[in-house]
Amino acid sequence: MSRAEPTQEDLVRKVAATGVSDARLLDAFRDVPRAGFVPPSHAPRAYVDEPLPIPHWQVTTQPSLVAKMIEALGLDGTQKVLEVGTGYGFQTAVLAVLARFVWSVERWPDLAETASANPERNGTENVEVVVGDGSLGVPEEAPFDAIIVSAAFPRVPEPLAEQLAPGGALVQPMGWGGNEQVLAFSKGPSRLLRRRAVTGAHFVRLWGRYGFAEDR
Repeated sequence: MSRAEPTQEDLVRKVAATGVSDARLLDAFRDVPRAGFVPPSHAPRAYVDEPLPIPHWQVTTQPSLVAKMIEALGLDGTQKVLEVGTGYGFQTAVLAVLARFVWSVERWPDLAETASANPERNGTENVEVVVGDGSLGVPEEAPFDAIIVSAAFPRVPEPLAEQLAPGGALVQPMGWGGNEQVLAFSKGPSRLLRRRAVTGAHFVRLWGRYGFAEDR
């Protein structure tokens, strides 16, 4: 007899087992069906705690890693959040449950279109997905109370540091792509302050004017 496919509640339990304890965050994982935010061919694996491939040689972020990074932002429902790297929009949708408003920047137009069109996102009024260079942020909508970066670079891009509100939180994988340390920062009076290391991770690179330069 074949094993039953894992359920959404199975994924919530897996996430909690990694040390994530924010009750609002775990409830958001119950509210947002990951199966609606992965390619249909990978839907049977949607509730396994693993990254899944999406177009342009990208992958979705592992759910427990999504949870750890969001938890490090300390969201209480009042924040305006900037997300760099929308992908298929699962993390975006979780953030939308936990924040006042989410601006998400995606490099690839087709991924942005897919994330915006997911049926589970219909009716969500506190998310805006834009196509652009994530390392530039969204300056016309700054300041942001929290910023989450889903791609690796050895330092925080200057525009993102500038667009973070005083006292705000920023979480980013720091490294060259493939073997990173996710760090949490807060915005001090004059600069970003490192708060703590969140977890080790493997991310794709952050490309852009203030990220890695693309070969032309």
